[in-house]
Amino acid sequence: MPTIEADVRQFVEDNFLFGRKGAELKGDESMLDQGLIDSTGVLELVSFIEDKFKVSVADDDLVPDNLDSINRLIAFIELKLEEAK
Repeated sequence: MPTIEADVRQFVEDNFLFGRKGAELKGDESMLDQGLIDSTGVLELVSFIEDKFKVSVADDDLVPDNLDSINRLIAFIELKLEEAK
């Protein structure tokens, strides 16, 4: 069973790193600072989170603290899943 981290990493690799296996993104690296995502990328991330994990992402959630790195995404998703219980 894939973990949240594995699912998030696979999505980022497929959609922002375009499958470049050698382009390893560290968990705490800013995807914004690396130029991997922009406003459209954020919308793609939100769509992925809502579809994959069946949680709702509010407009107030759309801040770098929640979506800017792999680690922040994982923590955000875990929080949303906990809130949904």
